[in-house]
Amino acid sequence: MKKPIWTPSAEQVRTAAMTRFREFVNARHGASFGSYAELYHWSVVDIRAFWDAVWDFCGVIASRRFDEVVDDPTRMPGARWFAGARLNFAENLLRYRDDRTAILFRGEDGRTGRLTYAELYNRTSALARALREAGVTAGDRVAGFMPNLPETVIAMLAATGIGAVWSSCSPDFGVRGVLDRFGQIAPKILFTADGYRYNGRPYDSLGRVREIVAAIPAIRRVVVVPYLSERPAIGAVPRAVSWDAFTAGGNDNTLAFAQLPADHPLYIMYSSGTTGVPKCMVQGAAGILVQHLKELVLHTDLSRDDRIVYLTTCGWMMWNWLVSSLAVGATVVLYEGSPFHPGPGALWRFTADEGLTVFGTSARYLATLEKAGVRPGRDHDLARLRTLLSTGSPLSADGFAYVYREVKDNLQLASISGGTDLNGCFALGNPTLPVYPGELQCRGLGMAVEVYDEAGRPVTGEPGELVCTAPFPSMPLCFWNDPDGANYRRAYFERFPGVWAHGDWCELTETGGMIIYGRSDATLNPGGVRIGTAEIYRVVETFPEVADSLAVGQRWEGDERVVLFVRMADGATLTNELRERLRRAIREEVSPRHVPARIVAVADIPYTINMKKVELAVRRVIRNEPVRNRDALANPEALELYRNLKELES
Repeated sequence: MKKPIWTPSAEQVRTAAMTRFREFVNARHGASFGSYAELYHWSVVDIRAFWDAVWDFCGVIASRRFDEVVDDPTRMPGARWFAGARLNFAENLLRYRDDRTAILFRGEDGRTGRLTYAELYNRTSALARALREAGVTAGDRVAGFMPNLPETVIAMLAATGIGAVWSSCSPDFGVRGVLDRFGQIAPKILFTADGYRYNGRPYDSLGRVREIVAAIPAIRRVVVVPYLSERPAIGAVPRAVSWDAFTAGGNDNTLAFAQLPADHPLYIMYSSGTTGVPKCMVQGAAGILVQHLKELVLHTDLSRDDRIVYLTTCGWMMWNWLVSSLAVGATVVLYEGSPFHPGPGALWRFTADEGLTVFGTSARYLATLEKAGVRPGRDHDLARLRTLLSTGSPLSADGFAYVYREVKDNLQLASISGGTDLNGCFALGNPTLPVYPGELQCRGLGMAVEVYDEAGRPVTGEPGELVCTAPFPSMPLCFWNDPDGANYRRAYFERFPGVWAHGDWCELTETGGMIIYGRSDATLNPGGVRIGTAEIYRVVETFPEVADSLAVGQRWEGDERVVLFVRMADGATLTNELRERLRRAIREEVSPRHVPARIVAVADIPYTINMKKVELAVRRVIRNEPVRNRDALANPEALELYRNLKELES
C-alpha cells in the first residue's frame, strides 16, 4: 500500500468546506455519508440532488430559481441544465461590495495595484455603462487581447454583466493566432493594452492590433489600456479610444445586471489549435458558475480569508477559473510577466510579502525551479501558504517530493487536471484527503469519471482513456459555427458513443486517486503497446545534463519507435555514454518498452502559449505533415529544428 506524503490534520478535516458540505447533504437527504468515497458515489448517481445541493450550499444568486436541475441526466450531449433559472454571472462575482481587497496586481517590474470590492464594482459599473452606450447588447461578443491586468477582469465583468459574451487570448499571440480565434466570433468591442513586458523586455501590441482590426470589420471600437506608456500613441489604430476616454462621463454607474437564462453564453474558449484552426467552445453562465464554485469552495477550500494566485495568461482557462474566486470573496492575485524575472525567487518573495495562501502554477514551473536549485521554503517566509496547485501537464512523483522538501512540508499539494473544454477539472484536490506522490487526490464531485480500456470497459489499476459517462453542467453548449453539432460530437463522442472521451491517458489508483500519463492522442505505441510520454519525462528530466525533453513516436519498418529529443543544460553535451545512461534509467525505472530507439539533441523544445509541450506538432514535422497553426505556439521557430534530421533516417 502506498504511503501518503501529506495528511490533513483532524482540525483541517473538521473545518473544511468539504466536510460541511457532506454534513449539509446528510441533513438535507437523511443520509449518513461518512467518507469522500461515499459522497462521490452519491454525487454521480443522484446527479440532480447533488447539483441542487451545490447551488444552495455555494449560494448562487438568481432572480429566479431553476424549474429542474437537468432535464435528462442520461443524455450526453444534449442535456439541458437549470432550465427556468434567471441569473447573471457577473452579479455572482460582484456579490461583495465592501472595503476588502478584491484584486491585488503585481507586474514583473515590481508595479503593484489594489482594488477593493467596492472599487471593483464601481469601475465595472462605469465600463458596463460605456459598453451599453457603444451599442453592446446581450449576445454580442466582447474580446480581450490583454495582459493579466485588473482592467482585463473589469472588462470581462462589465461585458458579462450586460449579457455580452467574453472571449480572450494573451497578447503574445501572433496576428494569425488572434484572427484564427477572434476572426471566427466577430467581436463588437476589442480590449487591448498598448503592450506587455516579459523577462525584462517590453513588447508592443498596437502594431498587431492594427492588423487585427483591419481584418475583422465587426470590431466597432478598440479600447486601449495604457501599460507600457502613460499616453500610448493610439492614433494609428482604427476606431481606437483610450480606456479613460471610453469610460468618462455619466453620473449613474449602478450596474443593472442582465437577468438571463442559465444557458445564456458566457465564454467562448478555444482549443490549442496546434493541428488546425482552433475550435470555438461556447460555455454557459450557470454551468460555469456552479462548476467553479464547486471546485473553489469544496475542492480548494477557498474562503474570504484567502489570497489566491495562479500563474496564467488571459488565454488559458485557469484565468477564468482564478477570477471566479471573486464569487467566494477571496483576494484574486494577478501576476503579469515572467515568474523568473528578475530571478527565480521573484514570485516567492511576493508570496511571502503579501501572505498568499493558495499558489497555482504548472508542473513545468516547478520542474524548472528544481533544476535551478531554488529553495523557496528556505529563502522566504511561507507561513501563510496552505495550498499549492499544479496543472498544465502531469506532475511527477519527484515533483511532489521537491515541493514537500523545498517549498513546505505541511501544505496541501493538489495536482489538478481537466480542460479548456469544460473550463474545470475532472480530477483535482481535496483538503480532507491525504496526498500521494504522483497522484491527483480524487475525481471531482459530480463528475462520473472512469478509465476505459480499448474495448470500452472500465478498469482500475491499469492505464486507459479518461472518460466521463454522465453529463455535467459546464459542458460546452455548442461549438461556434457548428449548427448541426457534428464537430462537437466528433470531438468527444465518436470514440465511445454517449460517453465523453477526453483524450487523456490515465489510471485510477487503489487509493481512489488518479495518475495522468499525458494526452492519449500523443501516447506512444511501440509494438502495439500504448505508453505515456510523461513517464519518460519523469526519468529523463532528473538528469542534470538535460534541461528539457520531448518524446514522439516515429513510423518505422511497419511499427512505431520512440524518439526522444533533449535540450541540453548549459555546458552539457549529448554523448553516447549519456545516451546509454538515459536508456538504462528509462528501462529500469519505467519499462523496456519506453526505451527510445533514438535520442537526439535539439536547441529548443516547442511549447504552446499555455506552456504545454506540443508532441503532436513535432510528430507532424518529422512525418513531413503540415502544422496548420503555428501561432498557437510560444516558440514556433523551434519546429524547424526537427525537420529532415539525419538521426531519424536510420
